[in-house]
Amino acid sequence: MMMNGKDKMLNFRSFTLIAWVFASVSFADVDSDIRDLQLQKETLQGEIQKLNVQISATDSMIKVDDKRFKTLQERFKADSERRKAEIDSLNVKIRNVASQLQAERSKQALAKNRSENVKAKRKALSEALFVLSKQLEAQIGQTLPWERDVRLDRAKALSRDLESGNASAEEGFSRLKALIAEEIKFGDEVAIIHSPLTRKNGELINAQILRIGNQWMVYGDDNGTVYGSLVRKMHDGKISYEWNEDLNLQERSAVKFALDVKQAKKPPQMVTLPVSLSILGRE
Repeated sequence: MMMNGKDKMLNFRSFTLIAWVFASVSFADVDSDIRDLQLQKETLQGEIQKLNVQISATDSMIKVDDKRFKTLQERFKADSERRKAEIDSLNVKIRNVASQLQAERSKQALAKNRSENVKAKRKALSEALFVLSKQLEAQIGQTLPWERDVRLDRAKALSRDLESGNASAEEGFSRLKALIAEEIKFGDEVAIIHSPLTRKNGELINAQILRIGNQWMVYGDDNGTVYGSLVRKMHDGKISYEWNEDLNLQERSAVKFALDVKQAKKPPQMVTLPVSLSILGRE
């Protein structure tokens, strides 16, 4: 169908109007999209700012944590070094104490050994003193019957104390020394006593008994009629003593003279007694 120019113009305008309407609608949609995108952009920028703030805060916290960690690490290192130094010092002290303890143990062991040696020596000395005391006891038992029971009791008491341990080695030595000194003195002294005496025939008389050491022991009665000398006898290996009253005139005179000098009835002077009057004179 053929259209004239006027129709063509009308159609063109209609088309242009429609295109403009469509274009207006399209531009309106584009503006809406742009506004939405701008809003999204602003929202994203706000979130980005929040994230930046959070990141800054996190960085700050990380720095604080790093600083705290470094501080803690330095403290730990310092504490470790201090404790190590303290441990080293304690180890040195422990070694010193252990060394001192070992030295003290050695001293104690040495002291114990010395103490045991001293105890052993004391025991050996006590045993030796006991043997000597028994020997002295046996010798006193065989000496003159002059206070012999008293002298013998002292020796026996010492032997008992040494054997039972009631007397220490020092005490035993001191007492044994005193007993030996008494026996030595007994063998050197000159003594006289007035004492009742039983004769061989059983008669009891008052006698003056003179002892010169352990070599002579003689007596005379108060009336000057009976004289005797002590004689040692040996029977089956045992020693005993008895009075010999069978004296000759010379022996009786010698005994009487010695008694008078000792009792100051005669001036002090040397007295000679016959050997036959000695304890061993008639063996």
